[in-house]
Amino acid sequence: MSNHATNHQLGLWALVKRSRPINLITGPIIYSIIVPLLVLDAFVSLYQLLCFPIYKVKSFRRSDFIVFDRQELKYLDWISKFHCTYCAYAVGLMGFVSAVIGATEAYFCPIKHHAKKPHSPGRKYPFIAYEQDDDFDFDLRLNGMREAMMKQRNL
Repeated sequence: MSNHATNHQLGLWALVKRSRPINLITGPIIYSIIVPLLVLDAFVSLYQLLCFPIYKVKSFRRSDFIVFDRQELKYLDWISKFHCTYCAYAVGLMGFVSAVIGATEAYFCPIKHHAKKPHSPGRKYPFIAYEQDDDFDFDLRLNGMREAMMKQRNL
């Protein structure tokens, strides 16, 4: 059995000690984005609520995009679950916003781009399967995936 199977029982100090210093330094920057995300969420949700019925465009459900399900994973410690909640919200919100804006573009200006195809956001990185065995070592797999990302970026 891996030592990480009981990560959910670790205290804050133990989690800080085992964290990478660069993550601790950049964490406040990452989490500062929550304010603009909440404002964007409010404005796009209000826009859709008020305007889509006028245009007779079918609305999108935020819950189809923003999914909080990683808290149930036993192989994550509580701080990782907190981080996962933030990412699930941010990534889900971007999907929701993209869908609302895409529907708006389709309603007002459904013309394909010709000369240059716009960059389409999407997942280009591997993801760990949701379900894992009881002895799954999340930190080991995460570190391996980070190393692979860095190598891929340097190509």
